[in-house]
Amino acid sequence: MTRESPEGRAAGQVMVAADVIKTYGSGDGAVSALRGVSATFVRGQFTAIMGPSGSGKSTFLHCLAGLDTVTSGTITVGDVDTTTLSRTRLTELRRDRMGFVFQSFNLLPMLTAEENILLTGRLAGRAAEQEWFDTIVDALGLRARLKHRPSEMSGGQQQRVAVARALLTRPEVLFADEPTGNLDSRSGTEVLDFLRSAVDSYQQTVVMVTHDPVAAAYSDRVLFLADGSIVDELAEPTIDAVHTRMRKIEG
Repeated sequence: MTRESPEGRAAGQVMVAADVIKTYGSGDGAVSALRGVSATFVRGQFTAIMGPSGSGKSTFLHCLAGLDTVTSGTITVGDVDTTTLSRTRLTELRRDRMGFVFQSFNLLPMLTAEENILLTGRLAGRAAEQEWFDTIVDALGLRARLKHRPSEMSGGQQQRVAVARALLTRPEVLFADEPTGNLDSRSGTEVLDFLRSAVDSYQQTVVMVTHDPVAAAYSDRVLFLADGSIVDELAEPTIDAVHTRMRKIEG
């Protein structure tokens, strides 16, 4: 994997989480999922979030993405504090400025690959940029599959369609939650290669939750969570280094 140096990336904060606390329940039954988590995400950076089961990594991603509310703290995208937005305004912000790739592909079965890719833009009332559409489709090797429905595609092809859909609107942040969890190793590698390429070639910001050290090694940095707090950070990770940090955290 060839990575552009941090100095070569476009500068600028895209998203900032400050002292984020997330508590479920109240009183004696309250569970603290996040305990004052802070992190900054810049343009053209690939961040992986890891941690043991129950560490809060998925909760943190969901709060960053506006899919879950915070108990306290702030999350800003550009100059917008997403924690203060109404449900309608937050939905619009997610649609216009964020992209999402999940472990389950979330494709509509009655639509073709092309229709699934174009869906988010059409719901927002925006026509796709043909040149950008072509760039994404060809980079992901989907040209021959555009008229196929999900049932006619492999899991890897379906996930590449989901990635194309997420990138079509040029989101400020692309969130990926275990994007290779349902894929074989070859298909997973193809998806990770493209996410890496999107960062290096298009200055895309990617935030990915994963349990897989191989996937984490595609990132520029790994944030390690345990018991709802960031307990470690690793720059330019390798598979062995991620394994070592995870063993230390899991103790």
